[in-house]
Amino acid sequence: MKKTAAIIICILFTINLFSPFVIRATENNKAKIYVIDIKKEINKTTDIYLNKGLSEAKEINASAVLIHMNTYGGLLEAADSMRTAILYSPIPVYVFIDNNAASAGALISIACDKIFMRRGASMGAATVVDQTGGEMPDKYQSFMRSMIRATAEAHGKDTLIQNGDTIMTWKRDPLIAEAMVDERTVVPNLIDSGKVLTLTAEEAVKWRYCDGIAESVDEVITQHLGYTNYETIHYTPSWLDNLRGFLMSPILQSLLILVIIGGIYFELQTPGIGFPTVAAITAAIVYFAPLYIEGLAQNWEILIFILGIILIIAELFIFPGFGISGIAGILFIITGLTISLLDNQYFNFDGVSTADTGQASLTVLFGLVMSFALILWLSNKIGSKRGLFRKVALHSEIEGSISSPEINSLVGKEGIASTVLRPSGKVEIEGNIYDGVSESGFIEKGTRVRVEKYENAQVYVSTC
Repeated sequence: MKKTAAIIICILFTINLFSPFVIRATENNKAKIYVIDIKKEINKTTDIYLNKGLSEAKEINASAVLIHMNTYGGLLEAADSMRTAILYSPIPVYVFIDNNAASAGALISIACDKIFMRRGASMGAATVVDQTGGEMPDKYQSFMRSMIRATAEAHGKDTLIQNGDTIMTWKRDPLIAEAMVDERTVVPNLIDSGKVLTLTAEEAVKWRYCDGIAESVDEVITQHLGYTNYETIHYTPSWLDNLRGFLMSPILQSLLILVIIGGIYFELQTPGIGFPTVAAITAAIVYFAPLYIEGLAQNWEILIFILGIILIIAELFIFPGFGISGIAGILFIITGLTISLLDNQYFNFDGVSTADTGQASLTVLFGLVMSFALILWLSNKIGSKRGLFRKVALHSEIEGSISSPEINSLVGKEGIASTVLRPSGKVEIEGNIYDGVSESGFIEKGTRVRVEKYENAQVYVSTC
């Protein structure tokens, strides 16, 4: 009896001793479900969220990744990057559409291994549009049709037995995916020509574009994915993630190009180094830095941009007029700004899509157009008495000069260019130095000039 009691005591002691480890082992066996919220416009920021989230999920050995989605769409370039990351993820990626997965959101959802939707949710309407909501040209629609079909096809086919016959059928019909982009696509018994397809939750289940209807993330995990012992780990974006996404937005990049080009232009119009130079350098750093960190902008691409600036300066200071050096400089600047937005390797663009190229070209073109418009506007406003930049000029001194008979009598008189005019500089007339602007192109120092008019505290001259 005593021996039996001793054995029981030893067993209880052993269980008590190791019970914390047993409990801990059970806790460690919980399935890790990594949740990433995509509840905003699809852009570079959400692309960063997804890629970092997938990387962290892999590091913690998560069992699955669940995207909690509610979006009306966004940038095609970002959506393409996100759907590629999902298709090649070693961890299963599921999506729970909590109300909306429109446009780019539909493309991302179709890339996921399984789709779950809240009752009343919708998915589709993936036509490519511009910033104003207008439909883009057919070459963009063609690329989107091909990409969304390929995404649906990536899930392969199922083998079904019907009436003794073996039938291969797509898990997700590519024709249905295409109908979300092209209103000309007809899917019998679902959508007629002339309408872009958007699926409700019930329709998506019927046509095998939804694997189940749920009302919460937990319901998706327990009722549809079959996990009972699990823990959810949510991706939490850092302030740096949001900053990187903001700095890489096409609108901001266009504005930075505006500042770069405008700063270079206005600095070349005035002697010395001042605010325009500081603004241009700062904008260039902000433009290239996040692209360099992301691995898009390489050293040689930045050097092309810098070489373009050097060529323009050389054209102005070394080679009078505007010829090969200046044209080459402009082309180098545009090339450097554009290819730094593309993920290429030394001009090898095999992995670069048409959408990426179009987005990069439009971003740079928009920035250039705005910069030229700003240059024309500022050129008329700076120094104007009622202009926005009236404080740049010393009007208390200018007004007296403008009304002075001596100034008004300068028109028609001749002098010499005391500095190079490109087109601004200094001219000497009757022993006095005036701010001058050339009306006949580049004027070398020492060239005889004639005053054509006087405006905004400057004499406008031409060669004699």
